[in-house]
Amino acid sequence: MRGVSRTSFAELSDRLAADQITSATVATRLGSELFAVVGLLDTEHGLRRALSDPGKPAAEKAAVAGELLHGKITQRAEGLVVAAVEAHWATTGDLVDAIEELAVEAMVLGAEADRGLDDLEDGLFRFGRVVSANPDLRAALADPSLPEAGKRELLGTLLEGKVTPVTLALINQMVAHPRGRSLNAALDLCAGIAARRRQQLIAVVRSATELSASQRRRLAAALARAYGHDVHLDVVVDPSVVGGISVQIGDELIDGTAASRLAGVRRKLAS
Repeated sequence: MRGVSRTSFAELSDRLAADQITSATVATRLGSELFAVVGLLDTEHGLRRALSDPGKPAAEKAAVAGELLHGKITQRAEGLVVAAVEAHWATTGDLVDAIEELAVEAMVLGAEADRGLDDLEDGLFRFGRVVSANPDLRAALADPSLPEAGKRELLGTLLEGKVTPVTLALINQMVAHPRGRSLNAALDLCAGIAARRRQQLIAVVRSATELSASQRRRLAAALARAYGHDVHLDVVVDPSVVGGISVQIGDELIDGTAASRLAGVRRKLAS
């Protein structure tokens, strides 16, 4: 997604994050419901065009989506879909792609709530390697004549007890509904979203001196309160930091160093 679609998706992703879902059950149900909406829009081409038509008022499209989905999915899922159809998209496909990525993000939140984010990434990676190395398996999973139930049974035989439930659910979804992608490309999509989420939970802390265990605990607790989830600290001792600390979480920089303040003063003097 590019341009206006990227901006719209970022707003939807922020909305999902703002819900601060901490229940694996709630998160995985949300993901499943959003995947169901994706399946509906992929099947009903007229509906997809109507909901993504830039010439129609946002309120009109929201009313259609709300009437169609109300009572059939949770309010949280309905709200996300309605917000999606109200947003602006560069292409019709971007709307559906965005809802699919939100579904994956929700499943990733479910893994995080179960403290299984690393297991999810590892499971997706290992299964991708297995598929790449086994042409017969890859062909069977891509075979359109094999019923979805048969593919689920095959995946259950291969993976049950070897990967987390969220990992298996995502693999099942990508196998059953590849949406024109190779299985490896679909798995890469999921793995990339999981990696992005994990990166958001890592705070790179720069300090002139090593932080004590007590300081680390206090900082981690403060960041957890601010962000609504546990944050892992990667502390970098950097002599160029004159005083204080800087904290980088994803794209966000919290800079309280004396060096930064001095640089700011110099910029003002030079302007």
